[in-house]
Amino acid sequence: MSDAPRPHTGRWLEELEPGMVISHAIRRSITESDNVMFTSMTMNPAWLHLDFDYAENETEFGRPLVNSMLTLAMVIGISVHETTLGTTVANLGFSEIAFPSPMFHGDTLRVETEVMAARHSKSRPGQGVVTFEHRGFNQSDVLCCRAVRNALMLSRPEGEE
Repeated sequence: MSDAPRPHTGRWLEELEPGMVISHAIRRSITESDNVMFTSMTMNPAWLHLDFDYAENETEFGRPLVNSMLTLAMVIGISVHETTLGTTVANLGFSEIAFPSPMFHGDTLRVETEVMAARHSKSRPGQGVVTFEHRGFNQSDVLCCRAVRNALMLSRPEGEE
């Protein structure tokens, strides 16, 4: 096992200023295969995600919707490289999750993250809590996912700039 520190691309607690908005570089188109695999792996039998005939003939959408949990997972995943990779201790939870518009097969997800709050921990020296608001948009800039979460973040190590 190497003693070398793991590289990080996330930001330290001190770099996460409230009001900061990060437009994430990674974008991702969601495929039918992504949706069917995720929906099946998570044991979600909802016809709305898996049954093309049902979606076309019995819903207002006329086609299968991407599983909203997949959308949420991808929104958070896309944010990791530029927010928390190597600088987080733990995800503390979500206080709000909303899906104002659906995603469909072939839609491309774009994500931005706003730092809503950041504070040093009183009980955990060298760490603090950051509140992020992650927003996912489709290729037409329609808001499809909004998630507010708290993460326990590391402070910048002494001597690192």
